[in-house]
Amino acid sequence: MALQLGDIAPDFEADTTEGHIRFHEWAGDSWVVLFSHPKNFTPVCTTELGYTSKLKPEFDKRNVKAIGLSVDPLASHEKWADDIKETQGHALNFPLIADPERKVADLYGMIHPNASDTLTVRSVFIVGPDKKIKLTLTYPASTGRNFDEVLRVIDSLQLTSKHQVATPVNWKNGEDVIIVPSVSDEDAKKKYPNGWTAPRPYLRIVPQPQG
Repeated sequence: MALQLGDIAPDFEADTTEGHIRFHEWAGDSWVVLFSHPKNFTPVCTTELGYTSKLKPEFDKRNVKAIGLSVDPLASHEKWADDIKETQGHALNFPLIADPERKVADLYGMIHPNASDTLTVRSVFIVGPDKKIKLTLTYPASTGRNFDEVLRVIDSLQLTSKHQVATPVNWKNGEDVIIVPSVSDEDAKKKYPNGWTAPRPYLRIVPQPQG
């Protein structure tokens, strides 16, 4: 059965470019972006890994760890890292899981037989500090992912986990948000003494809460 939002992200042990890990222990109290690649030494994956490495300062600010996965062996990962640094201008700075037996790929449903029965699709799992799956994305092998969108979603997830708000279409960090329907007007007045804009009673717009 496919993993769903709110499920505990399955724990596993694996060899990575930064040593042997147990996933939950490695994650600690951080948020995690776990994402798979169809194959090493492929052009789209090379650009994705370079850009994710570039984003490390942004991930660090948000208490996020990135970890990649490919069904290729560890020695292949290490050779590929040199290519990533040379062609993308950013050295690999997060672990890549070696999953030649497809144990992790099968555990997370990263192989879609109608697309390929041997290679992983471009899966993304965002996992919270509680080890629960907060978001999943699935791209075909031919389409590179938008990691700016991954960062945007993390901002939304972290904000909405602290405050009783939701983020509207195309929201970016710092923009107005929506008071969730479960908060009554009476309670909203306590939280937002300066009031809110309401084009409809169910659509209450306020500045993004801080902290």
